[in-house]
Amino acid sequence: MFAASLGALLAHSIDYAGIFPPCSLALEPALQNQARYVRDPDPWMLNNFVLPVEKFDAAAESISLFDREHPLRISALGAKTQNADEFIGKLKIAADKIRSFSADHFDLVSISQLEMPLPQDVNLESLARIGLTLKGLELQAFWETPVDSAEKTIALLAEHNLQTSAPPFGYKLRTGGVTADAFPTSEQIARALVGAAKHRVPIKFTAGLHHPIRQFRDEVKTKMHGFLNMLGAAVLGAEHEWDEQQTSEMLEDENAASFLFGDDSFAWREWKIGTGQIKARRKLIISFGSCSFDEPREDLRALNLLTI
Repeated sequence: MFAASLGALLAHSIDYAGIFPPCSLALEPALQNQARYVRDPDPWMLNNFVLPVEKFDAAAESISLFDREHPLRISALGAKTQNADEFIGKLKIAADKIRSFSADHFDLVSISQLEMPLPQDVNLESLARIGLTLKGLELQAFWETPVDSAEKTIALLAEHNLQTSAPPFGYKLRTGGVTADAFPTSEQIARALVGAAKHRVPIKFTAGLHHPIRQFRDEVKTKMHGFLNMLGAAVLGAEHEWDEQQTSEMLEDENAASFLFGDDSFAWREWKIGTGQIKARRKLIISFGSCSFDEPREDLRALNLLTI
Protein backbone atom coordinates (compact mmCIF):
# COMPACT_ATOMS: atom_id res chain seq x y z
CA MET A 1 0.00 0.00 0.00
CA PHE A 2 1.01 3.63 -0.40
CA ALA A 3 -0.37 7.11 0.20
CA ALA A 4 -2.46 8.61 -2.59
CA SER A 5 -0.14 11.63 -2.86
CA LEU A 6 2.87 9.35 -3.40
CA GLY A 7 0.89 7.53 -6.07
CA ALA A 8 0.12 10.84 -7.78
CA LEU A 9 3.77 11.95 -7.64
CA LEU A 10 5.18 8.67 -8.97
CA ALA A 11 2.45 7.48 -11.35
CA HIS A 12 4.12 6.35 -14.60
CA SER A 13 7.23 8.23 -13.51
CA ILE A 14 10.01 5.73 -14.28
CA ASP A 15 11.30 5.23 -17.81
CA TYR A 16 13.15 1.93 -17.75
CA ALA A 17 16.58 2.40 -19.35
CA GLY A 18 18.13 -0.98 -18.57
CA ILE A 19 20.46 -1.04 -21.58
CA PHE A 20 22.24 2.11 -20.40
CA PRO A 21 24.97 2.51 -17.73
CA PRO A 22 25.52 1.60 -15.02
CA CYS A 23 23.34 -1.50 -15.57
CA SER A 24 24.24 -1.80 -19.29
CA LEU A 25 22.15 -4.91 -19.95
CA ALA A 26 21.97 -6.47 -23.37
CA LEU A 27 18.77 -5.63 -25.21
CA GLU A 28 17.04 -9.02 -24.90
CA PRO A 29 17.31 -9.35 -21.09
CA ALA A 30 16.29 -5.71 -20.69
CA LEU A 31 13.17 -6.34 -22.76
CA GLN A 32 12.51 -9.48 -20.73
CA ASN A 33 12.63 -7.30 -17.62
CA GLN A 34 10.22 -4.81 -19.17
CA ALA A 35 7.80 -7.62 -20.05
CA ARG A 36 7.95 -8.77 -16.43
CA TYR A 37 7.57 -5.26 -15.03
CA VAL A 38 4.37 -4.51 -16.98
CA ARG A 39 2.82 -7.59 -15.34
CA ASP A 40 4.14 -7.19 -11.79
CA PRO A 41 2.43 -5.54 -8.75
CA ASP A 42 3.91 -2.05 -9.36
CA PRO A 43 3.16 -1.30 -13.03
CA TRP A 44 1.64 2.00 -11.95
CA MET A 45 5.14 3.47 -11.51
CA LEU A 46 6.43 2.23 -14.86
CA ASN A 47 6.41 4.49 -17.89
CA ASN A 48 8.27 3.79 -21.16
CA PHE A 49 11.14 1.57 -22.24
CA VAL A 50 13.96 3.79 -23.53
CA LEU A 51 14.98 2.33 -26.89
CA PRO A 52 17.44 3.85 -29.37
CA VAL A 53 15.97 4.05 -32.85
CA GLU A 54 18.98 2.14 -34.17
CA LYS A 55 17.93 -0.87 -32.06
CA PHE A 56 14.36 -1.11 -33.36
CA ASP A 57 15.17 -4.01 -35.68
CA ALA A 58 16.88 -5.96 -32.90
CA ALA A 59 13.97 -5.27 -30.55
CA ALA A 60 11.54 -6.76 -33.07
CA GLU A 61 12.94 -10.19 -32.25
CA SER A 62 11.56 -9.89 -28.70
CA ILE A 63 8.18 -8.35 -29.48
CA SER A 64 6.44 -11.66 -28.74
CA LEU A 65 7.18 -11.01 -25.04
CA PHE A 66 4.36 -8.47 -25.12
CA ASP A 67 0.65 -8.64 -25.90
CA ARG A 68 -2.25 -6.28 -26.48
CA GLU A 69 -2.98 -5.95 -22.78
CA HIS A 70 0.71 -5.51 -21.97
CA PRO A 71 2.23 -3.63 -24.94
CA LEU A 72 5.79 -2.42 -25.27
CA ARG A 73 5.58 1.32 -24.55
CA ILE A 74 8.62 3.06 -26.00
CA SER A 75 10.41 6.35 -25.65
CA ALA A 76 12.51 6.42 -28.81
CA LEU A 77 16.04 7.78 -28.49
CA GLY A 78 17.52 9.57 -31.50
CA ALA A 79 21.15 10.05 -32.46
CA LYS A 80 23.49 12.77 -31.24
CA THR A 81 24.40 15.27 -33.96
CA GLN A 82 26.78 18.20 -34.41
CA ASN A 83 24.60 20.83 -36.05
CA ALA A 84 21.02 21.66 -37.00
CA ASP A 85 21.22 20.35 -40.56
CA GLU A 86 22.62 17.00 -39.43
CA PHE A 87 19.97 16.93 -36.70
CA ILE A 88 17.16 17.37 -39.24
CA GLY A 89 18.61 14.56 -41.38
CA LYS A 90 18.87 12.13 -38.46
CA LEU A 91 15.43 13.17 -37.25
CA LYS A 92 13.88 12.31 -40.60
CA ILE A 93 15.44 8.84 -40.41
CA ALA A 94 14.17 8.42 -36.85
CA ALA A 95 10.65 9.57 -37.79
CA ASP A 96 10.52 7.10 -40.69
CA LYS A 97 11.66 4.25 -38.47
CA ILE A 98 9.09 5.17 -35.81
CA ARG A 99 6.31 5.13 -38.41
CA SER A 100 7.49 1.81 -39.84
CA PHE A 101 8.05 0.08 -36.50
CA SER A 102 4.68 1.27 -35.19
CA ALA A 103 2.90 0.04 -38.33
CA ASP A 104 4.63 -3.36 -38.28
CA HIS A 105 3.72 -3.96 -34.62
CA PHE A 106 0.66 -1.73 -34.21
CA ASP A 107 -1.08 -4.02 -31.72
CA LEU A 108 1.98 -4.66 -29.52
CA VAL A 109 3.96 -1.40 -29.60
CA SER A 110 3.19 2.17 -28.54
CA ILE A 111 5.78 4.89 -29.22
CA SER A 112 4.64 7.96 -27.30
CA GLN A 113 7.89 9.88 -26.89
CA LEU A 114 11.03 10.84 -28.78
CA GLU A 115 14.20 12.01 -27.03
CA MET A 116 17.20 13.47 -28.82
CA PRO A 117 20.17 15.73 -28.02
CA LEU A 118 19.72 19.19 -29.54
CA PRO A 119 22.73 20.89 -31.21
CA GLN A 120 23.79 24.35 -30.08
CA ASP A 121 22.94 26.08 -33.38
CA VAL A 122 19.23 25.20 -33.34
CA ASN A 123 16.99 28.29 -33.49
CA LEU A 124 13.29 29.06 -33.98
CA GLU A 125 13.51 28.37 -37.70
CA SER A 126 15.16 25.02 -37.01
CA LEU A 127 12.45 24.12 -34.48
CA ALA A 128 9.77 24.89 -37.07
CA ARG A 129 11.49 22.49 -39.51
CA ILE A 130 11.71 19.90 -36.74
CA GLY A 131 7.99 20.26 -36.11
CA LEU A 132 7.22 19.66 -39.80
CA THR A 133 9.41 16.55 -39.77
CA LEU A 134 7.40 15.11 -36.88
CA LYS A 135 4.02 16.07 -38.34
CA GLY A 136 1.55 13.20 -38.17
CA LEU A 137 3.38 11.35 -35.41
CA GLU A 138 1.36 11.13 -32.23
CA LEU A 139 4.21 11.56 -29.80
CA GLN A 140 5.81 14.12 -27.53
CA ALA A 141 9.38 15.17 -28.24
CA PHE A 142 11.97 16.05 -25.59
CA TRP A 143 15.19 17.79 -26.57
CA GLU A 144 18.32 17.55 -24.43
CA THR A 145 21.13 20.09 -24.13
CA PRO A 146 24.00 20.54 -21.65
CA VAL A 147 22.68 21.76 -18.32
CA ASP A 148 24.41 25.14 -18.60
CA SER A 149 22.21 25.99 -21.59
CA ALA A 150 18.98 24.64 -20.08
CA GLU A 151 17.42 28.04 -19.31
CA LYS A 152 18.10 29.40 -22.79
CA THR A 153 16.83 26.25 -24.49
CA ILE A 154 13.66 26.08 -22.39
CA ALA A 155 12.86 29.70 -23.27
CA LEU A 156 13.43 28.92 -26.96
CA LEU A 157 11.18 25.86 -26.81
CA ALA A 158 8.50 27.95 -25.08
CA GLU A 159 8.65 30.53 -27.86
CA HIS A 160 8.26 27.77 -30.45
CA ASN A 161 5.40 26.15 -28.56
CA LEU A 162 3.44 29.43 -28.61
CA GLN A 163 3.62 29.46 -32.40
CA THR A 164 2.22 25.99 -33.07
CA SER A 165 -0.87 23.94 -32.32
CA ALA A 166 1.16 20.71 -32.42
CA PRO A 167 2.10 18.92 -29.17
CA PRO A 168 4.53 21.16 -27.27
CA PHE A 169 8.21 20.39 -27.37
CA GLY A 170 9.63 19.39 -24.01
CA TYR A 171 13.05 19.57 -22.40
CA LYS A 172 15.14 16.65 -21.20
CA LEU A 173 17.45 17.38 -18.27
CA ARG A 174 20.42 15.13 -17.53
CA THR A 175 20.76 14.83 -13.77
CA GLY A 176 23.73 12.49 -13.38
CA GLY A 177 25.83 9.68 -14.80
CA VAL A 178 28.47 7.19 -13.76
CA THR A 179 31.13 9.72 -12.71
CA ALA A 180 31.02 12.64 -10.27
CA ASP A 181 31.51 15.26 -12.98
CA ALA A 182 28.31 14.08 -14.73
CA PHE A 183 26.12 15.41 -11.90
CA PRO A 184 24.86 18.97 -12.26
CA THR A 185 24.64 21.13 -9.17
CA SER A 186 21.36 21.70 -7.39
CA GLU A 187 21.54 25.34 -8.49
CA GLN A 188 21.80 24.31 -12.15
CA ILE A 189 18.85 21.94 -11.82
CA ALA A 190 16.85 24.58 -9.97
CA ARG A 191 17.29 27.05 -12.83
CA ALA A 192 15.94 24.47 -15.26
CA LEU A 193 12.97 23.62 -13.03
CA VAL A 194 12.07 27.26 -12.47
CA GLY A 195 12.38 28.00 -16.19
CA ALA A 196 10.24 25.02 -17.20
CA ALA A 197 7.53 25.97 -14.69
CA LYS A 198 7.57 29.63 -15.73
CA HIS A 199 7.26 28.83 -19.44
CA ARG A 200 5.06 25.74 -19.01
CA VAL A 201 7.50 23.58 -20.95
CA PRO A 202 7.17 19.82 -20.30
CA ILE A 203 10.27 18.41 -18.64
CA LYS A 204 11.69 14.97 -18.02
CA PHE A 205 14.89 13.80 -16.37
CA THR A 206 17.52 11.18 -17.06
CA ALA A 207 20.40 9.49 -15.24
CA GLY A 208 21.50 9.48 -11.64
CA LEU A 209 18.06 9.28 -10.00
CA HIS A 210 18.07 5.72 -8.66
CA HIS A 211 17.35 6.70 -5.05
CA PRO A 212 14.42 8.58 -3.49
CA ILE A 213 16.41 11.00 -1.32
CA ARG A 214 19.63 12.86 -2.11
CA GLN A 215 22.63 11.00 -0.68
CA PHE A 216 26.33 10.39 -1.08
CA ARG A 217 27.09 7.27 -3.11
CA ASP A 218 30.53 5.74 -3.04
CA GLU A 219 30.17 4.25 -6.53
CA VAL A 220 30.18 7.73 -8.08
CA LYS A 221 32.12 9.52 -5.31
CA THR A 222 29.55 12.28 -5.05
CA LYS A 223 26.02 13.01 -3.89
CA MET A 224 23.29 11.69 -6.17
CA HIS A 225 20.08 13.65 -6.54
CA GLY A 226 16.93 12.01 -5.18
CA PHE A 227 13.90 11.40 -7.35
CA LEU A 228 11.56 12.48 -4.55
CA ASN A 229 13.61 15.66 -4.22
CA MET A 230 13.45 16.20 -7.96
CA LEU A 231 9.77 15.48 -8.61
CA GLY A 232 8.76 17.06 -5.31
CA ALA A 233 10.65 20.28 -6.04
CA ALA A 234 9.16 20.36 -9.53
CA VAL A 235 5.52 20.10 -8.38
CA LEU A 236 5.88 22.27 -5.28
CA GLY A 237 7.95 24.84 -7.14
CA ALA A 238 5.36 25.13 -9.89
CA GLU A 239 2.49 25.25 -7.39
CA HIS A 240 4.03 27.95 -5.19
CA GLU A 241 6.12 29.79 -7.81
CA TRP A 242 9.39 29.08 -6.05
CA ASP A 243 12.58 30.87 -6.99
CA GLU A 244 15.88 29.11 -7.64
CA GLN A 245 17.06 29.40 -4.04
CA GLN A 246 13.98 27.73 -2.58
CA THR A 247 14.06 25.03 -5.25
CA SER A 248 17.72 24.34 -4.57
CA GLU A 249 17.02 24.01 -0.86
CA MET A 250 14.60 21.16 -1.46
CA LEU A 251 16.93 19.48 -3.96
CA GLU A 252 19.67 19.56 -1.31
CA ASP A 253 17.58 18.02 1.50
CA GLU A 254 18.97 14.65 2.63
CA ASN A 255 16.49 14.11 5.49
CA ALA A 256 13.76 11.63 4.54
CA ALA A 257 11.66 12.88 7.47
CA SER A 258 11.17 16.18 5.61
CA PHE A 259 8.97 14.39 3.06
CA LEU A 260 5.44 13.60 4.29
CA PHE A 261 2.94 11.75 2.12
CA GLY A 262 -0.75 11.47 2.95
CA ASP A 263 -3.83 10.63 0.95
CA ASP A 264 -4.91 14.27 0.65
CA SER A 265 -1.55 15.98 0.21
CA PHE A 266 2.23 15.84 0.04
CA ALA A 267 4.28 18.10 2.29
CA TRP A 268 7.93 19.03 2.39
CA ARG A 269 8.73 20.92 5.58
CA GLU A 270 6.15 23.74 5.77
CA TRP A 271 5.21 23.53 2.08
CA LYS A 272 2.21 21.50 0.94
CA ILE A 273 0.45 20.50 -2.28
CA GLY A 274 -2.86 18.64 -2.63
CA THR A 275 -3.03 15.27 -4.35
CA GLY A 276 -5.27 16.64 -7.10
CA GLN A 277 -2.81 19.44 -7.79
CA ILE A 278 0.07 16.97 -7.96
CA LYS A 279 -1.79 15.19 -10.76
CA ALA A 280 -2.32 18.50 -12.55
CA ARG A 281 1.34 19.53 -12.22
CA ARG A 282 2.53 16.11 -13.37
CA LYS A 283 1.06 16.82 -16.83
CA LEU A 284 4.17 18.95 -17.43
CA ILE A 285 6.57 16.98 -15.18
CA ILE A 286 6.74 13.76 -17.07
CA SER A 287 9.19 11.10 -15.88
CA PHE A 288 12.77 10.16 -15.06
CA GLY A 289 14.97 7.56 -16.70
CA SER A 290 16.54 4.82 -14.58
CA CYS A 291 18.52 1.76 -15.60
CA SER A 292 16.82 -0.04 -12.69
CA PHE A 293 13.12 -0.34 -11.96
CA ASP A 294 13.75 -2.49 -8.89
CA GLU A 295 16.18 -0.24 -7.00
CA PRO A 296 13.83 2.77 -6.69
CA ARG A 297 11.03 0.56 -5.38
CA GLU A 298 13.32 -1.23 -2.91
CA ASP A 299 14.44 2.13 -1.52
CA LEU A 300 10.83 3.29 -1.18
CA ARG A 301 10.05 0.15 0.79
CA ALA A 302 13.06 0.74 2.99
CA LEU A 303 11.59 4.17 3.80
CA ASN A 304 8.21 2.53 4.53
CA LEU A 305 6.61 4.56 1.75
CA LEU A 306 5.69 1.33 -0.03
CA THR A 307 4.49 -1.50 2.20
CA ILE A 308 3.94 -4.22 -0.42
